[in-house]
Amino acid sequence: MYLEISNPMDYHAALYIRLSKEDESEGPSQSVQNQESLLREFVQRHQLNVYDTYVDDGWSGTSFDRPNFQRMIADIEARKVNMVITKDLSRLGRDYIMTGHYMERYFPEHRVRYISLLDGIDTGVDSTANDITPFRAIMNDMYAKDISKKIKSVKRDKQRKGQFIGGKPVYGYKMHPTEKNKIVVDEEVAPVVRRIFLLALGGMSCRHIAALLNQEEIATPAAYAHLPVARTGPYSGQWSGERISNILQNETYIGNMVQGRSVKISYKSPKCIRQAPENWVVVEGTHEPLIDKQTFQKVQMLLNSRRHTRSRTYDFLLKGLIFCHECGYPLAVLNRKNASGEDVLYFVCRTYQRNTRAGVCTCHSIKEQTVTDAVIARVQEMCRQFLNPDKLLLVAEEAIKHTQEESVAEREAQSVQTRIDSLTAHLDQMYTDRLSGLLPEEDFQRIFGRIKTERDRLEKKRQELQLRKKGPIHNEDRARELVRQFIATAGESREVLVSLIERVELTEKKEIIIKFRFPEPETGT
Repeated sequence: MYLEISNPMDYHAALYIRLSKEDESEGPSQSVQNQESLLREFVQRHQLNVYDTYVDDGWSGTSFDRPNFQRMIADIEARKVNMVITKDLSRLGRDYIMTGHYMERYFPEHRVRYISLLDGIDTGVDSTANDITPFRAIMNDMYAKDISKKIKSVKRDKQRKGQFIGGKPVYGYKMHPTEKNKIVVDEEVAPVVRRIFLLALGGMSCRHIAALLNQEEIATPAAYAHLPVARTGPYSGQWSGERISNILQNETYIGNMVQGRSVKISYKSPKCIRQAPENWVVVEGTHEPLIDKQTFQKVQMLLNSRRHTRSRTYDFLLKGLIFCHECGYPLAVLNRKNASGEDVLYFVCRTYQRNTRAGVCTCHSIKEQTVTDAVIARVQEMCRQFLNPDKLLLVAEEAIKHTQEESVAEREAQSVQTRIDSLTAHLDQMYTDRLSGLLPEEDFQRIFGRIKTERDRLEKKRQELQLRKKGPIHNEDRARELVRQFIATAGESREVLVSLIERVELTEKKEIIIKFRFPEPETGT
């Protein structure tokens, strides 16, 4: 405070003031008003000419990318300022590397005199206070590092307790209106999330779900939250398969708080790195779920089954489930015409297909329908062995009694309608691929015919369900019909197949090996 200015008229001073939330913990002496009062008193005593006052309120000293600090630097570059005054060195910054850069290089190169009042630092004179400036900068940096550790520890503790500490909750939730660090269901968009899971459960791919939502002009999570678009492009504001996949794999929708997906590299850098799932902080049962756990697990199995296939042209029941027994790789599917000119799908070993001349593995060629029929028959046989129709009838009747108020027919009709919507969206996407040249005409006609037949069958079933609502069937008759339909069609549903079968392997001798997700019953029991 005993600094002297011999030629005050030669200077145009910049009064720099900074305050962060961490600094507020040191007491009221660090307030903006206190700093400005101290600086004004100094310039009046020494009759200095103040060019401007620069205030960064709420900005950390570990970063120099502060709006008013950068404005001051711009004025220095324009030679409007040749003196910078702060209350102490920590107001300039707490990163000792960058603080040293400005003190030792930038200010001298631009002929700027720097004064720190409480530290007695004045680069315009030769003093011992200037010699220990680097050590002061290091101490300020250590303080910032210590504060960062304490804040990180507090946040981590809140995460482990299941308290939400993020900026915005995931799509489908919003902040609790009164309780801090808690999220609640956002009823405005929750139906969209539930519908996404239903469509996925019905067999629709993430890409087709995204296309359906875009077609219906449903706002994306970013658009709904009014978040700024980082990069504008032709697909800005559009749903994507990746976004749908992220929603379908997020445990937040089953009531678990998932946080810690990414961490900051350092307290000096705003950049973050993604964490491996095993390092995430997951706390179960912290809020109301949007999706039941059983549905969520089935969707995960459906998603996992598609990771072993790359084909978008051919759709078949065992997609992503069929593998070569010898080499372990997924089987490829090829389209060949038979003697009648009809398109027929064949399974072949992908390893053999890529390395035919090298003699690696063997062809394993077999009709897709032959393998599918065998798998369906085996699944139905397993259902008959495991499920006693008489006992299952009692379960079905009990279930009908408990769900009578919800109208079984109505829920079945809703499920059928979801599947119809899924097939319709699939047809629309196929038509788009055909127009763009991605799907050959022959493949389009073949797949179109099969999907249209399936959709017509579901339309008839939907009409039957509507008639059932008008004329209710006796509970026992309805239960018997449910049991009969389940056993008869158990192997024809991809959802059921993925739930029951882990993988299907085809041997070199065309033997089919089915690995179920449960122990098979012993023969003769």
